[in-house]
Amino acid sequence: MAAGGEGGKRNIFDDLAGMAGGAFSVMAGIRAEAEAMAKAQVEAMTQRLELVRREELDAALEVARRAREQAEALEARVAALEARLAAQAAPAPEVPPSAEVAPAAATQAPPEVSGEAPPEPPVGQP
Repeated sequence: MAAGGEGGKRNIFDDLAGMAGGAFSVMAGIRAEAEAMAKAQVEAMTQRLELVRREELDAALEVARRAREQAEALEARVAALEARLAAQAAPAPEVPPSAEVAPAAATQAPPEVSGEAPPEPPVGQP
């Protein structure tokens, strides 16, 4: 009987170990299921509150940064082109049509100023 008693103890310990292992696997399954349910609840709440994930926010911020850099570069180009256009337009001041004088007449002083008598009109003209 002594041999049967030790075998019975061994079977009890094997059974206890099997039940403990089964309990641990059940607990691990319950834990995984609870985590999945919690994650689903958080996802649903995020959708209801219209929140975004950090990765999505970072991506949107990167797009905004690039757009800002492009806008600044374009602004600098426009300013440079405006300066070039202003420099090209500045050297040629406009002369009113009444101020335009023939080149030969522009170099001669009017007779009243020079002290000379006005030229006589050609013969046959009043």
